[in-house]
Amino acid sequence: MTVESTAARKTTRRSSGTKRTASASTSTTKKATATTATEPELVQLLTPEGERVQHPDYDIDLSAEELRGLYRDMVLTRRFDAEATALQRQGELGLWASLLGQEAAQIGSGRALRDDDYVFPTYREHGVAWCRGVDPTNLLGMFRGVNNGGWDPNSNNFHLYTIVLGSQTLHATGYAMGIAKDGADSAVLAYFGDGASSQGDVNESFVFSAVYNAPVVFFCQNNQWAISEPIEKQTRVPLYQRARGFGFPGVRVDGNDVLACLAVTRSALERARRGEGPTLVEAFTYRMAAHTTSDDPTRYRRDAEREAWEAKDPILRLKAYLENEGHADAAFFEELEAESEALGKHVREVVRAMPVPDHMAMFDHTYADGHALVDEERAQFAAYQESFTGGEAE
Repeated sequence: MTVESTAARKTTRRSSGTKRTASASTSTTKKATATTATEPELVQLLTPEGERVQHPDYDIDLSAEELRGLYRDMVLTRRFDAEATALQRQGELGLWASLLGQEAAQIGSGRALRDDDYVFPTYREHGVAWCRGVDPTNLLGMFRGVNNGGWDPNSNNFHLYTIVLGSQTLHATGYAMGIAKDGADSAVLAYFGDGASSQGDVNESFVFSAVYNAPVVFFCQNNQWAISEPIEKQTRVPLYQRARGFGFPGVRVDGNDVLACLAVTRSALERARRGEGPTLVEAFTYRMAAHTTSDDPTRYRRDAEREAWEAKDPILRLKAYLENEGHADAAFFEELEAESEALGKHVREVVRAMPVPDHMAMFDHTYADGHALVDEERAQFAAYQESFTGGEAE
């Protein structure tokens, strides 16, 4: 299975590996801002064509080995995500929330963390989980319905997935306030989406983190769509500008540029550790897949929109840079493809070995004691399940 999208693979890429100046990059970005709403002014270190550019405030110097590591992270994360989607389609998972297209935002920010930092994710941060050393197959138990999250948060400083929109930002703020009182110099990274930015919990967390100068970085993955609701229906101004009203800085970064996401998040985390308070990072990216596997994005967005974003594929742009600069050869890509296939096979085997979910278990722990309404609902659901087997037990 390939890790590159068909439309993105067809994109013509320039072979030049030279760096442009910050002024040239800014000029190009401003021109794009004036002509298209999908290309705002933002921090970018790697263009969609794989050309390295510099930024006066955010720049980063990585070795060839580190660059290859970022590429490997994104490729394997995408492969795992594709396998999980396929398993859901085959009936092995009840649901899956794909991160397709958001690999750079997650790997870049995830690799900016120190081991003692703490992460509060939503339900789509599979790439960040990878960076934190969480076994990918542990993510799938919840989506299969056999556990409530398959890892110990304190083992990896990576909290369990949060389904309720925005509530994890309050948890992150409280945790950050706590470590500040403990005198630790670690930081907290809280993830949420553009849709969750409209939730009261997120705004309340902004208030508390600003007033108490909490060492937390709010990382918003603006993938343009809150299920079927476009970003234009969420805000009148770019999301990162909201931070200004709460008294702390915000920055918008090219969410498909893994180098820029790494540089910006690392800077924000260092600022938090110095005791300078919170930062809002808006990673401007795109959800190339459906919101979840129960969603049909063709009902609310056009193919041309997705194709335009596929041309900015985060994996292909880093691959182009690696090739142009001579940082990776054919053997590296071949070995990674083999590793990718091995990962997919491993995920399939582990998921299919998981127990079949007990459909009636959800009624067992709703109340500590018996409840007439729950008993009634249990009986109705049991009758519904039996209707598929003609009254025979499964």
